[in-house]
Amino acid sequence: MADILAQTIPYTTITLANIIFALIVLLAGLLVAGVLSSMFRNGLKKTKLPELVVEFLVRFLRALLYVAVLLAVVSTLGVDISSVVVGLSAVIGLVLGFGMQDSLNNMAAGVWIASLRPLDKGEYVTVNGLSGKVHAVGIMATELLTPDNQFITLPNKLVWGSPIVNATRMPTRRVSVDVGVAYATEIPKAVEVAMSVIKQHALVLADPAPAVVTTELADSSVNLQLRAWVNTADFWAVKNDLTIAIHAAFDREDVEIPFPQLDVHMYKL
Repeated sequence: MADILAQTIPYTTITLANIIFALIVLLAGLLVAGVLSSMFRNGLKKTKLPELVVEFLVRFLRALLYVAVLLAVVSTLGVDISSVVVGLSAVIGLVLGFGMQDSLNNMAAGVWIASLRPLDKGEYVTVNGLSGKVHAVGIMATELLTPDNQFITLPNKLVWGSPIVNATRMPTRRVSVDVGVAYATEIPKAVEVAMSVIKQHALVLADPAPAVVTTELADSSVNLQLRAWVNTADFWAVKNDLTIAIHAAFDREDVEIPFPQLDVHMYKL
């Protein structure tokens, strides 16, 4: 058995015993890295740091621990670590020399995102044309989860370098529901009916006051907009309720919501 463990891999000085020991170090290192990451996370949760910052720091520490484990595994195989470090430095130098600084840009952008927090974990945002709930901000990328459960990974530099629309940061939002009425409609009556619909909803806030405004004299209709302020958590529920309610109220009060129309005039030449 000792003879088998002492056998070397062809063209190397690495023995089977070295490989087995390296695997043990790898598994033990990954286990220790996981335990230390969990302890670090639990310690940070006791502070007042935002959850987004905690997640970023934990991921950063985990990456450093994985690098340490990798170097330990290489060392057990009898490879000089200093030469590995020199080799990695050379590779990094070549990468930067060829203008591929994306990794460093993403890391720097991740630090700024975690520090200034234009978005936070659990918030619903639109970034670079993509929308979703913030799942996490890592060292290299920001993760979003869409309402239909699609997982989006965005490089941090695209997040930090793009306008960020945060739909849930503010405590209140304004619901807007557009509806068109026929040109023959008495607009004051339509406005009165719409205001009644808004005020009857229990989740609509009294301050700021709701309103109904005329937004456009369109081709086939006079367009009105119902505006109601609500708590952000109630936004979509109220929007859906008002859309259904205004249709039912206009139908009940004989306020016509017209179909698109086009008048064609024919002249005999």
